[in-house]
Amino acid sequence: MFKNIENIINRTVQSAQLAMILEVSAYPKPGNVHRTADFGDTKYEHFLASTVAVLPHLRKAALMGVKVALTKVNPPQVRIGNLIKGGVIETAKWQRGGNTNLGILILIIPLTAASSYTLIKYKDIRRLRENIRLFTTATTHIDAVDLYEAINIAKPGGLGKTDYLDVTDPNSIKQITEQKISLYEIFEKASSYDKIAGEWVTNYSVTFEVGYPYLQRIYKETGDVNTAIVHTFLKILSMFPDTLIVRKTDLNTAQKISKKAKQILELGGLTTKRGVKLLWEFDRMLRNKSNKLNPGTTADLTTSSLMVAILNGFRP
Repeated sequence: MFKNIENIINRTVQSAQLAMILEVSAYPKPGNVHRTADFGDTKYEHFLASTVAVLPHLRKAALMGVKVALTKVNPPQVRIGNLIKGGVIETAKWQRGGNTNLGILILIIPLTAASSYTLIKYKDIRRLRENIRLFTTATTHIDAVDLYEAINIAKPGGLGKTDYLDVTDPNSIKQITEQKISLYEIFEKASSYDKIAGEWVTNYSVTFEVGYPYLQRIYKETGDVNTAIVHTFLKILSMFPDTLIVRKTDLNTAQKISKKAKQILELGGLTTKRGVKLLWEFDRMLRNKSNKLNPGTTADLTTSSLMVAILNGFRP
């Protein structure tokens, strides 16, 4: 029994880490850091270091999923927000490139807990999606406070200002605590302008309905891992204007970028000479000194899609 639990924890955590490594290594993912392109202060190796750094908190998430399945703890006791914050703190200890994984952690910590829960309780990872809500909707105001603290530690770009519980407003944490506003409730409000929050609220609709199946399809067609990942990134970007770009610029700019991603896919992407040429041009076009055109949210959604694929047997 104990060996089986350890195997499940390892499978879940290794799937998350491999997803992070494969996502950042795929190239050229337009506007992102990848194996042939860095930002000024944030480089490829910073993302690799971050993947290693978060191991303890991924393991904790997987272990808590096991404990919920064995009825040792209740879902609110998983402390999703605390695990995300812990991952952010640990990341800062192991690399100097700034925020590399806040959005990723928000997506994969619940996925990790739900994965180990599913494998213990049902022994069938295909039932993963139906169990994610058990963890996301069970978050409390304590998780919300932890996430706000994590955001202020990570200092991600493009936060902007919001009328409702702005993360840069010191009074927000006080209001969350006094009114006991859960993290899930905050994400319900934020889902209209943040695709990561939207993924929680729609029970990972982009991950399960777009990213994961498209990745599987392209890999089956091409037999090439890099092509499958880059094309999945482009597919997500073509369908959903990147909300990080929207916050840093405006919706019109993000929509133009999505239209370009769609055009490149239609011209074959990495499978044609014309597509390859346009893809590299697109990558260069999205790079500027302030990284305002970086489709960071799309990269995070590509990572969660990869994690689900790996859990289901996908291997490089």
